[in-house]
Amino acid sequence: MKIGLVGKPSSGKSTFFKAATLIDIDIASYPFTTIKPNFGMSYVRVKCVEDEFNVKCNPRQGYCEKGIRYVPVELVDVAGLVPGAHEGKGLGNQFLNDLNLADVLIHIVDASGSANEKGEILKPGEYNPANDIKFLEHELDMWYLGVLKKGLSKFSRRVKQDSKIENLIAEQMSAFNVKPGMVEKALKKIGITSNEPKQWNEEQLKQLATLLRKKTKPILIACNKIDLPKAHENYEKLKKEFPDYYFVPCSAASELALREAAKKNLIKYNPGDADFEIINKKEIDEKQLKGLEFIREKILKKYGSTGVQKILDLAVFDFLKYIAVFPGGVNKLADSQGRILPDVFLMPPNSTALDFANKIHTDLGKYFLYAIDVRKKMKIRKDHLLKNRDVIEIVSAAK
Repeated sequence: MKIGLVGKPSSGKSTFFKAATLIDIDIASYPFTTIKPNFGMSYVRVKCVEDEFNVKCNPRQGYCEKGIRYVPVELVDVAGLVPGAHEGKGLGNQFLNDLNLADVLIHIVDASGSANEKGEILKPGEYNPANDIKFLEHELDMWYLGVLKKGLSKFSRRVKQDSKIENLIAEQMSAFNVKPGMVEKALKKIGITSNEPKQWNEEQLKQLATLLRKKTKPILIACNKIDLPKAHENYEKLKKEFPDYYFVPCSAASELALREAAKKNLIKYNPGDADFEIINKKEIDEKQLKGLEFIREKILKKYGSTGVQKILDLAVFDFLKYIAVFPGGVNKLADSQGRILPDVFLMPPNSTALDFANKIHTDLGKYFLYAIDVRKKMKIRKDHLLKNRDVIEIVSAAK
C-alpha cells in the first residue's frame, strides 16, 4: 500500500515529503525541483494494545510513544503536475506513470494562492487555489478516459463473443486496479444499459472514467502553507465550494521544523501531537524560539496539529479503510527473540483470519488450521472478518 503526494510545482510537496520521512531531498521555490519520484517511509498512528495486556511493546518496525504505535507506510512524491499533463505537457507522461504506483492520493494545494498553475511564485492571494483542485481531477479523468478509449474497438468484437463488458473494461483498466464489480456499479449509476460501447456517447465515457478514477484513486486535499496570509480565508472558501471533498489545513514547513528540532533533542515532539515541549532551551537561539512559538500559537493551538500526520492517518484508515492487526499468542505475546508485540500489520478492509495468516507468512496460510482472538481467548475460523486493533494468534500445521 502506497500513498502518493501530488500537486503542481512549488505547492510544498517536497517539503511535505521531507517532513513526513525526514529524507534529505531538494526543496526549492521554483518549478520541477522534483524530476524523478522520491520514495520514503512514513508512519500512521495506531493506538497500541500494550496497556490492555499490561506489557511494554518492542516494535521491530516503527516505534511506540505514549501508547501510540507508529506503523510504517510508503510515501511516493511524484513530479509536479501542470495543465495538459495527459497530453504530455510538463512532465506529464512520467508523472502519470509514477502516480499509478499509489493507492490513495494526497493533493498538496498551496492554500495561500502564492504560486500560479505553472508553479511560478506570486504574492499570497494572487492565485485561486480552487483552480488547482479542478485541473488535477481533470488531468486524472482525461488520463483514465484515454486508456478506456483505447479498448473500445476490441470491446465491441469481444462482447459479440459472449464476453461481459464489465470484465473487458476491468481488463483494459487493470493497471489502475479496476475490478469488474466497480465497472458494473459505475455503468448502473450512469444509466448505461447497452453492452455495445459504440452506442455510448462521449459524456457517458467521461462519466465512467471519472467514477472509476474516484474509486481507484481517492483524493484528500492538504491545504498547505496554512500559516501564510490569505491561506485560512481560502481554506474556508474551498470547503464551501467543494462540499464533497475532504480538506485538511496543513503546514508542512512547521512539521518539518518540529521534526528536525526533535531530532536534535531540542524539543520533545511526536508527529500528530497538538503541542511540543522544549527540553534544551540553552541550545535554541532567539530566532528559533520565536519560530517555535509561532508554530505553537498559529498552527498547533489553532488547528490541533500541523496537519501532516492527520492527513496520512485519514488516507489509510478513513479513505482506504485499512485496519491494524497485531499478531500475538494467548499464552505468549513475545516472538522467538523475546520482543513483545513486535509487529502490527495494516490489512485491507474485509480481511479474514486466513488473509492475516498469509500476510505474516505464506506457510501459515498454506497450513492454516484455525486462529484465536487473543482478547476473547476464542477460536475463530479462516473466513472470520478481522477488526481494527484485533490481536490474533494463528495456529497452523507448518513446521
